[in-house]
Amino acid sequence: MANKPCVLFLCTHNAARSQIAEALLRYHAGDRYGACSAGVEPTEVHPLTRAVLEEVGIGATALRSKPIAEFLGRTRVRTAIVVCAQAAESCPRLFPFTTELLQWPFDDPSRVEGSPELQLAAFRRTRDAIDSRLREWLAAK
Repeated sequence: MANKPCVLFLCTHNAARSQIAEALLRYHAGDRYGACSAGVEPTEVHPLTRAVLEEVGIGATALRSKPIAEFLGRTRVRTAIVVCAQAAESCPRLFPFTTELLQWPFDDPSRVEGSPELQLAAFRRTRDAIDSRLREWLAAK
């Protein structure tokens, strides 16, 4: 990531949406961007996060939840993309640590209750929505 612009995806728990976004950016444009993710209150990577990435051929074993403090003031972040509304409200000031701040709120798939099939479908919808938004953003760069 040394000579590539860093894109940091932020979420509350760094368990699903931000992890999916990090993995997708690395997959689509890892040669152009350094991809990172962090949480305001990090927990653990949700098992369905790994499952929906692996089912489309993206390795997810190295993903880990990280606190935002791991990056702020330590990594030059060109673009920070907040992928959940709750994190946007509780996120510390990112300037001057980032040049560009984007808000891409997505529904939290880990909040979906019901059968395993319903939960997996929610993670797939989130993965696909993030993938679509990310591809649009990359095409405009």
